[in-house]
Amino acid sequence: MGIKDRVAIVTGSGQGIGEGIARYLASAGASVVLNDIDEQRVAALSDEMKASGLEASYFVGDVSVKDGATGLVEYARDSYGRLDILVNNAGIARDKWLVKMSEEDWDEVMRVNLKSQFLCTQAAVKPMMDANYGRIVNIGSRAWLGGAGQANYSASKGGLVSFTRTLALEFAKYQITANVVAPGLVDSPLFRSLSQENQDRLTKTVPVGRIGGPDDIGHAVAFFADDESWYVTGQVLYVCGGRSVGAY
Repeated sequence: MGIKDRVAIVTGSGQGIGEGIARYLASAGASVVLNDIDEQRVAALSDEMKASGLEASYFVGDVSVKDGATGLVEYARDSYGRLDILVNNAGIARDKWLVKMSEEDWDEVMRVNLKSQFLCTQAAVKPMMDANYGRIVNIGSRAWLGGAGQANYSASKGGLVSFTRTLALEFAKYQITANVVAPGLVDSPLFRSLSQENQDRLTKTVPVGRIGGPDDIGHAVAFFADDESWYVTGQVLYVCGGRSVGAY
């Protein structure tokens, strides 16, 4: 992949999909800045990746507040001299039926899933514009198409698609691309926290017959982050085993 020696930030990369993306990019030769609010988790991952010969460092901070987002970008630039790739992965879910959803449930999901992407991108595009190069990959979800019990989550991911399409238009002249990877069901701590009955039920809804893994998402992110993907911007790539095709 054409990401060797590039510098990448992956937010929310202490575990799950974010961890898988970070490992994939680093394995392809990128220098990766990990980010999480849990220092113990992200520090351990950084150490493990370094021990495997991968280039990784970490920044602890809440990227849904401006100081955290700008601090992360500044750390990447101070550590590696530049920033080439931003992967906005940080996200949470607070699934409830609308009549039971609190205002806090709504606000927290919007803050982490959408505001963090705005703040990190706003900080990252400035050095990218100066360099006349950049790759922004936002991690959305198949759920932006709609999901019962996910009014807040689906709305945040739908907003992310619109946000990304706008970025593609605003920054194309600076050779900065912006795209969305939309995962479906992925083997992650969140999925494994479900009962076995629910895991089995959901797996049956995937047309290919199995759920994906973090590496599957990492592969899709690496495609958008590649130097050779310069002519692909404003797009949504579903990595969901076919769930986006039907009403699942």
